[in-house]
Amino acid sequence: MMKRASLVSVERKADRLIVMNCNSSRRNALSPEYYEGLSQALDLADEEAEIRSVILMGEGGYFCAGGDLNTLVKRREMTISERKNNIEKLHNLARKVRSCAKPVIAAVDGGAAGAGVSLALACDFVVADRQAEFTLAYVKVGLAPDGGATASLSRLIPRQLLTEMCLLGQPVSAERLHQLGVVNVLSDKPALVEASLLVDRIAQGPTSAQASIKRLVAASDSNSFEAQMDLERDTMAEALGGDEAQEGINAFLERRMPEFD
Repeated sequence: MMKRASLVSVERKADRLIVMNCNSSRRNALSPEYYEGLSQALDLADEEAEIRSVILMGEGGYFCAGGDLNTLVKRREMTISERKNNIEKLHNLARKVRSCAKPVIAAVDGGAAGAGVSLALACDFVVADRQAEFTLAYVKVGLAPDGGATASLSRLIPRQLLTEMCLLGQPVSAERLHQLGVVNVLSDKPALVEASLLVDRIAQGPTSAQASIKRLVAASDSNSFEAQMDLERDTMAEALGGDEAQEGINAFLERRMPEFD
Protein backbone atom coordinates (compact mmCIF):
# COMPACT_ATOMS: atom_id res chain seq x y z
CA MET A 1 0.00 0.00 0.00
CA MET A 2 1.43 3.38 -1.00
CA LYS A 3 -0.05 6.80 -0.40
CA ARG A 4 1.64 9.59 -2.33
CA ALA A 5 1.09 13.31 -2.29
CA SER A 6 3.17 15.61 -4.45
CA LEU A 7 5.97 16.06 -1.90
CA VAL A 8 5.68 12.96 0.29
CA SER A 9 4.98 9.26 -0.09
CA VAL A 10 3.99 6.81 2.63
CA GLU A 11 4.46 3.16 1.68
CA ARG A 12 3.43 0.25 3.85
CA LYS A 13 5.59 -2.83 3.41
CA ALA A 14 4.35 -5.63 5.64
CA ASP A 15 5.29 -4.59 9.19
CA ARG A 16 6.84 -1.20 8.39
CA LEU A 17 6.03 2.22 7.01
CA ILE A 18 8.49 3.98 4.70
CA VAL A 19 7.99 7.75 4.62
CA MET A 20 9.84 9.42 1.75
CA ASN A 21 10.39 13.15 1.35
CA CYS A 22 9.79 13.68 -2.38
CA ASN A 23 11.07 17.24 -2.75
CA SER A 24 14.30 16.21 -4.48
CA SER A 25 14.48 19.34 -6.66
CA ARG A 26 15.14 21.25 -3.42
CA ARG A 27 17.23 18.49 -1.80
CA ASN A 28 14.13 17.37 0.08
CA ALA A 29 13.58 20.62 1.95
CA LEU A 30 10.73 20.43 4.43
CA SER A 31 7.23 21.28 3.24
CA PRO A 32 3.71 21.46 4.73
CA GLU A 33 2.85 18.33 2.70
CA TYR A 34 5.74 16.44 4.29
CA TYR A 35 4.74 17.57 7.79
CA GLU A 36 1.21 16.29 7.19
CA GLY A 37 2.27 13.02 5.58
CA LEU A 38 4.78 12.15 8.30
CA SER A 39 2.35 13.11 11.06
CA GLN A 40 -0.33 10.84 9.60
CA ALA A 41 2.16 7.99 9.21
CA LEU A 42 3.18 8.28 12.87
CA ASP A 43 -0.49 8.23 13.90
CA LEU A 44 -1.01 5.07 11.84
CA ALA A 45 2.03 3.42 13.42
CA ASP A 46 0.69 4.21 16.89
CA GLU A 47 -2.77 2.87 16.05
CA GLU A 48 -1.96 -0.38 14.26
CA ALA A 49 -0.24 -3.17 16.17
CA GLU A 50 0.94 -4.83 12.95
CA ILE A 51 3.19 -1.87 12.16
CA ARG A 52 6.46 -2.38 14.00
CA SER A 53 8.66 0.48 12.73
CA VAL A 54 8.77 3.65 10.65
CA ILE A 55 11.63 4.49 8.27
CA LEU A 56 12.27 8.07 7.14
CA MET A 57 14.23 8.73 3.95
CA GLY A 58 14.63 11.22 1.14
CA GLU A 59 14.18 10.86 -2.60
CA GLY A 60 17.12 11.13 -4.97
CA GLY A 61 19.99 10.28 -2.66
CA TYR A 62 19.71 13.04 -0.02
CA PHE A 63 17.89 12.85 3.29
CA CYS A 64 16.72 16.41 3.98
CA ALA A 65 18.07 19.93 3.50
CA GLY A 66 15.91 21.39 6.28
CA GLY A 67 13.88 24.56 5.83
CA ASP A 68 13.23 25.92 2.34
CA LEU A 69 14.96 29.32 2.14
CA ASN A 70 12.50 30.39 -0.57
CA THR A 71 9.83 30.14 2.11
CA LEU A 72 11.87 31.32 5.08
CA VAL A 73 12.84 34.59 3.39
CA LYS A 74 9.17 35.63 3.58
CA ARG A 75 9.01 35.10 7.36
CA ARG A 76 10.47 38.60 7.89
CA GLU A 77 7.04 39.96 6.97
CA MET A 78 5.39 38.04 9.83
CA THR A 79 5.07 39.09 13.45
CA ILE A 80 7.40 37.34 15.87
CA SER A 81 4.40 35.47 17.27
CA GLU A 82 3.57 34.14 13.80
CA ARG A 83 7.18 33.12 13.28
CA LYS A 84 7.20 31.23 16.57
CA ASN A 85 4.00 29.43 15.62
CA ASN A 86 5.57 28.27 12.35
CA ILE A 87 8.73 27.05 14.10
CA GLU A 88 6.55 25.24 16.63
CA LYS A 89 5.10 23.15 13.79
CA LEU A 90 8.58 21.75 13.21
CA HIS A 91 9.12 21.24 16.92
CA ASN A 92 5.80 19.43 17.29
CA LEU A 93 6.78 17.11 14.46
CA ALA A 94 10.10 16.32 16.15
CA ARG A 95 8.27 15.67 19.41
CA LYS A 96 5.86 13.36 17.60
CA VAL A 97 8.74 11.36 16.11
CA ARG A 98 10.29 10.97 19.55
CA SER A 99 7.01 10.02 21.23
CA CYS A 100 5.89 7.48 18.60
CA ALA A 101 5.32 4.13 20.32
CA LYS A 102 7.14 2.33 17.49
CA PRO A 103 10.85 2.74 16.71
CA VAL A 104 11.60 5.34 14.04
CA ILE A 105 14.71 4.98 11.87
CA ALA A 106 16.35 7.72 9.80
CA ALA A 107 17.88 6.30 6.61
CA VAL A 108 20.31 9.07 5.65
CA ASP A 109 21.76 8.97 2.14
CA GLY A 110 24.01 11.80 1.01
CA GLY A 111 23.54 13.82 4.14
CA ALA A 112 21.26 16.04 6.17
CA ALA A 113 21.33 19.78 6.77
CA GLY A 114 19.62 22.22 9.12
CA ALA A 115 16.31 20.92 10.38
CA GLY A 116 17.01 17.74 8.43
CA VAL A 117 19.68 17.01 11.04
CA SER A 118 17.15 17.77 13.78
CA LEU A 119 14.66 15.38 12.22
CA ALA A 120 17.24 12.59 11.95
CA LEU A 121 18.29 13.08 15.58
CA ALA A 122 14.67 12.88 16.73
CA CYS A 123 14.62 9.29 15.45
CA ASP A 124 15.54 6.29 17.60
CA PHE A 125 18.16 5.04 15.16
CA VAL A 126 20.26 6.77 12.51
CA VAL A 127 21.56 4.72 9.59
CA ALA A 128 23.78 6.65 7.19
CA ASP A 129 25.75 5.90 4.07
CA ARG A 130 29.47 6.20 4.59
CA GLN A 131 29.77 9.38 2.46
CA ALA A 132 26.96 11.26 4.22
CA GLU A 133 27.60 14.58 5.96
CA PHE A 134 25.60 16.36 8.64
CA THR A 135 25.58 20.15 8.44
CA LEU A 136 24.15 22.92 10.64
CA ALA A 137 24.94 25.89 8.42
CA TYR A 138 22.29 28.25 9.80
CA VAL A 139 24.98 30.79 10.67
CA LYS A 140 25.89 31.19 6.99
CA VAL A 141 22.46 32.71 6.29
CA GLY A 142 22.22 34.66 9.56
CA LEU A 143 19.99 32.15 11.37
CA ALA A 144 20.20 29.94 14.45
CA PRO A 145 19.47 26.19 14.81
CA ASP A 146 15.96 24.95 15.56
CA GLY A 147 14.07 21.66 15.60
CA GLY A 148 15.96 20.42 18.65
CA ALA A 149 19.39 20.31 16.98
CA THR A 150 21.33 21.84 19.89
CA ALA A 151 19.16 20.06 22.47
CA SER A 152 20.02 16.68 20.93
CA LEU A 153 23.63 17.25 19.98
CA SER A 154 24.61 18.86 23.30
CA ARG A 155 23.90 15.47 24.89
CA LEU A 156 25.70 13.49 22.21
CA ILE A 157 28.91 15.27 21.15
CA PRO A 158 31.61 17.42 22.78
CA ARG A 159 30.78 21.10 23.18
CA GLN A 160 33.69 22.11 20.97
CA LEU A 161 32.40 20.02 18.07
CA LEU A 162 28.90 21.41 18.53
CA THR A 163 30.18 25.00 18.36
CA GLU A 164 32.24 24.08 15.29
CA MET A 165 29.10 22.79 13.59
CA CYS A 166 26.94 25.75 14.64
CA LEU A 167 29.34 28.73 14.61
CA LEU A 168 31.27 27.73 11.49
CA GLY A 169 28.62 25.70 9.71
CA GLN A 170 31.24 22.97 9.38
CA PRO A 171 29.95 19.65 7.96
CA VAL A 172 30.67 16.55 10.03
CA SER A 173 31.01 13.18 8.37
CA ALA A 174 28.74 10.27 9.18
CA GLU A 175 31.87 8.29 9.96
CA ARG A 176 32.94 10.74 12.68
CA LEU A 177 29.43 10.79 14.17
CA HIS A 178 29.41 7.00 14.09
CA GLN A 179 32.63 7.00 16.13
CA LEU A 180 30.88 9.28 18.66
CA GLY A 181 27.81 7.03 18.82
CA VAL A 182 25.41 9.46 17.10
CA VAL A 183 25.04 7.32 13.97
CA ASN A 184 24.11 3.71 14.75
CA VAL A 185 25.05 2.09 11.45
CA LEU A 186 27.37 3.10 8.62
CA SER A 187 26.34 1.61 5.30
CA ASP A 188 28.30 0.96 2.13
CA LYS A 189 24.94 0.40 0.42
CA PRO A 190 21.92 2.71 0.23
CA ALA A 191 20.89 3.47 3.81
CA LEU A 192 17.46 1.90 3.30
CA VAL A 193 19.11 -1.52 2.93
CA GLU A 194 20.70 -1.42 6.38
CA ALA A 195 17.66 0.31 7.87
CA SER A 196 15.47 -2.54 6.64
CA LEU A 197 17.77 -5.11 8.26
CA LEU A 198 17.52 -3.15 11.49
CA VAL A 199 13.72 -3.16 11.23
CA ASP A 200 13.81 -6.94 10.75
CA ARG A 201 15.58 -7.25 14.10
CA ILE A 202 13.14 -4.89 15.80
CA ALA A 203 10.18 -6.89 14.47
CA GLN A 204 11.37 -9.96 16.33
CA GLY A 205 11.11 -8.17 19.68
CA PRO A 206 8.26 -7.52 22.13
CA THR A 207 6.13 -4.56 21.04
CA SER A 208 4.91 -3.44 24.46
CA ALA A 209 8.36 -3.66 26.02
CA GLN A 210 9.83 -1.64 23.14
CA ALA A 211 7.21 1.08 23.64
CA SER A 212 7.96 1.14 27.38
CA ILE A 213 11.68 1.43 26.70
CA LYS A 214 11.07 4.35 24.33
CA ARG A 215 9.09 6.13 27.07
CA LEU A 216 11.88 5.54 29.60
CA VAL A 217 14.55 6.86 27.26
CA ALA A 218 12.48 9.94 26.39
CA ALA A 219 11.76 10.71 30.04
CA SER A 220 15.43 10.40 31.00
CA ASP A 221 16.20 13.69 29.23
CA SER A 222 14.24 15.73 31.73
CA ASN A 223 13.75 13.53 34.80
CA SER A 224 15.85 13.78 37.90
CA PHE A 225 17.72 10.60 38.87
CA GLU A 226 15.15 9.79 41.54
CA ALA A 227 12.18 10.45 39.26
CA GLN A 228 13.72 8.22 36.59
CA MET A 229 14.30 5.48 39.17
CA ASP A 230 10.64 5.66 40.15
CA LEU A 231 9.57 5.46 36.52
CA GLU A 232 11.83 2.44 35.95
CA ARG A 233 10.33 0.76 39.02
CA ASP A 234 6.77 1.33 37.85
CA THR A 235 7.50 0.29 34.26
CA MET A 236 9.34 -2.87 35.32
CA ALA A 237 6.60 -3.85 37.80
CA GLU A 238 4.00 -3.58 35.04
CA ALA A 239 6.14 -5.50 32.54
CA LEU A 240 6.67 -8.39 34.97
CA GLY A 241 2.94 -9.09 34.91
CA GLY A 242 2.66 -9.10 31.12
CA ASP A 243 2.47 -11.88 28.54
CA GLU A 244 5.66 -10.72 26.83
CA ALA A 245 7.70 -11.20 29.98
CA GLN A 246 6.18 -14.63 30.54
CA GLU A 247 7.11 -15.73 27.02
CA GLY A 248 10.55 -14.15 27.14
CA ILE A 249 11.53 -15.61 30.52
CA ASN A 250 10.12 -19.04 29.69
CA ALA A 251 12.02 -19.07 26.39
CA PHE A 252 15.26 -18.17 28.15
CA LEU A 253 14.81 -20.88 30.77
CA GLU A 254 13.88 -23.41 28.09
CA ARG A 255 16.86 -22.39 25.94
CA ARG A 256 14.78 -21.50 22.89
CA MET A 257 14.06 -18.34 20.91
CA PRO A 258 11.03 -16.36 22.22
CA GLU A 259 7.99 -15.97 19.98
CA PHE A 260 6.46 -12.58 20.66
CA ASP A 261 3.11 -11.63 19.13
